[in-house]
Formats: sequence, structure tokens, C-alpha cells
Amino acid sequence: MTHSNQDPSFTLGRRPTGLTFADKAKSFGGYTLFAPQTADGRVYLIDDEGDVAHQWQLPVRAGRDAVLLPNGNLGYNGSHRNSAQLYPAWDLWHGGDFYEVTPDNEVVWHYEDIFHHHDAQWLANGNLLYTAAAPLPAEIAARVTGGDPRRDAPDGIIQSDIVKEVTREGKVVWEWRAWEHLAPEDFPVHDIFDRRHWPMINGLSVTRDGLVLMSLRTTSGVIAVAKESGKVVWHAGPDVVAQQHTPVEMQNGSILVFDNGNLRPGVTSPHSTILEFDPQTKAITWQYRDIFPPAFFSPYMGSAQRLANGNTFICESAFGRLFEVTPQGETVWEYIIPHFNEYPEHLSNGVIPGKHNSTFRAHRYSADAIPWLK
Repeated sequence: MTHSNQDPSFTLGRRPTGLTFADKAKSFGGYTLFAPQTADGRVYLIDDEGDVAHQWQLPVRAGRDAVLLPNGNLGYNGSHRNSAQLYPAWDLWHGGDFYEVTPDNEVVWHYEDIFHHHDAQWLANGNLLYTAAAPLPAEIAARVTGGDPRRDAPDGIIQSDIVKEVTREGKVVWEWRAWEHLAPEDFPVHDIFDRRHWPMINGLSVTRDGLVLMSLRTTSGVIAVAKESGKVVWHAGPDVVAQQHTPVEMQNGSILVFDNGNLRPGVTSPHSTILEFDPQTKAITWQYRDIFPPAFFSPYMGSAQRLANGNTFICESAFGRLFEVTPQGETVWEYIIPHFNEYPEHLSNGVIPGKHNSTFRAHRYSADAIPWLK
């Protein structure tokens, strides 16, 4: 455990970083992978002691996250230097510069899409599933409700979402346009957001039955889409979730999400929650929140992963806090990312100032899932 920065004005930097707690008898153990947003393309794999077991250096800073692929390579979602620049905050959540690299940092695949934003999933068939922005047709944009109209784009354009699946050759083999399947009247933008992007799909995953789960950030919701028809099979709305990320299906068919909680009806103290809910009844079947709820809060980004021992691994993204809890909510491992830096100048000047150790997501792997690691 160390202190990253002794600058008295830098609150996060005065706090301990690195491994702050571990109960090895209750923790899953293994290795944790993360790609800090401001680490200039460095990706870290740490062991359960918090020591760096392996490191990669990519050509561009992280746009979103990095994952270990079944073949042992790293899948990396980098921030494209020449992205589309669709609105002022766009650079905070786009990626668009994808790499697959070996443990020795050799690039074996590269793909670009300057309209990509937020999530991307590396599928078992080798394809890439990701979200891209596209302008809403004007007649549909006029039907978008909610949000803060004072912050509308000067040209009136509202960006929306296309979910694409591309092959290794870059061929699009599936495409889903949000406005063809969602009615703006049924998915109003929350008051705390502007209306420059609707419904802003910030998370993707695929269920065992092939449904595509999509997290709708600005409207608070998770939908399941049938690939063949494009139809929405079910929708969990703002009565269940609040500005959430990372919907993932569990073995029992329930859905696990990182529920950011920037705004919940009737709640005056924002806090984050990890929710597990039944997609048919929408009943919450398990949840984690801190004993003092505001002590766990990431207003943006965030992830939750169910581990093989039943524990849940959580990335409190905004504050670079990675931790593991038991089903009873007991914290058994905690690590604070020690790598602080500023975002690029055009973002650090007003959009998101200061030094950050944030990471879009983090992933936990068992030792036997990384056979190449010596």
C-alpha cells in the first residue's frame, strides 16, 4: 500500500493506493486486468498481492477497456485519435481503435471505426460486437422527450446508436438501429442529461440463447434484443435501474448490472448499487451497496463480474477502486489503481479536469485461464 501523490490539494492522491485489503481465505484470488483511461495505452495485469504480473503498451490511450481473449491475446479498445468529434463530451467515451495483441505486444489484428463509442464485445466466433453513433432521422429526433432542451446541439442533431457485428475481415454481418425498434416516447431522456445522444447504448453482452443485452444510459434501462428479428424481447426500465452499465446474464438466467445511481426517484443521496434481477418479473434477487451507501458511487462507467466462487468483482470506475465482495456483501479484496494522470488537454480544460485513475472496466481471471503467464 502506497500514497501516490502528496499534493495537499489532490484529494484522491493523498489516499492509500495499491492493495489495501485482502482476505485470501475468502477471495477468489487470480489476476486482475485493467486499462486506465489516462495511462497513455498501458494495460496492467496484477496478481492477488497487487503486484504487476504483466504489462502491455498500446499505441493509443484506452478508449474503453481491455480483455484477455481465449487464445491468450489481449483485446484492446483504444481511443481513436481522429474520431468523429460529434459533441463536446464525445472524446470521454469513444474508442474506435481496436487492437488484438499477443502477450509480447505484437499486433495481430487492427480495426477502426471513428463512430464507435462505449462498449465492444469480442465474441467467441472471433467477431467484434460494438456500438456506433449515427444521427437520428429528423422526424424521429423531433419525438425525443425529456432531458434538458437548453443544452441541445445548435444544429438540432441528436445522435443515436447502431449496434454492429463485424468479422475479422471487417465485414458487417449484423446491424441493429435503435430508432427502428425503440419509440422515443417510450424511452424519455432523464432530466440530468442533455439530448445530444439517445438512448446512448453504453453496454453490450450476449446471453446463452443469443439475445443481445443493451444498456441504455440516458433513459435508464436494459433491453434484450433477438438478433434474427431485431425485436425487443424484454425491457427493464427506470423502475429497476438507474443510469446503469454492464448488463450480463448469470448462470441462473438473472441479469447482473452495475447500477450507477446518479438519480433515483425519491433518493436524495446518489450512490451506486450492484443489482441482480429476474428479466421476466424484474424482481431484484440480489444486490450490493455499501453499508453507508454514498461511500460506493461511480457517476460514470463501472462494471460487475460474478466469479466462480460466487463472489462479485466490482470496478468503481470513477475512483479507480477495484474490489471483491461475498454474496453477503463482505469485502474480501480491495485495490486502488495508483496510476494518476490528466486526460488530453482539450478534455482536462473544463470537461473533466484534474488527475484521474479511472478505468472503464476491470476483469478478474483465474490463474489457469492465463497459461502463458510464467
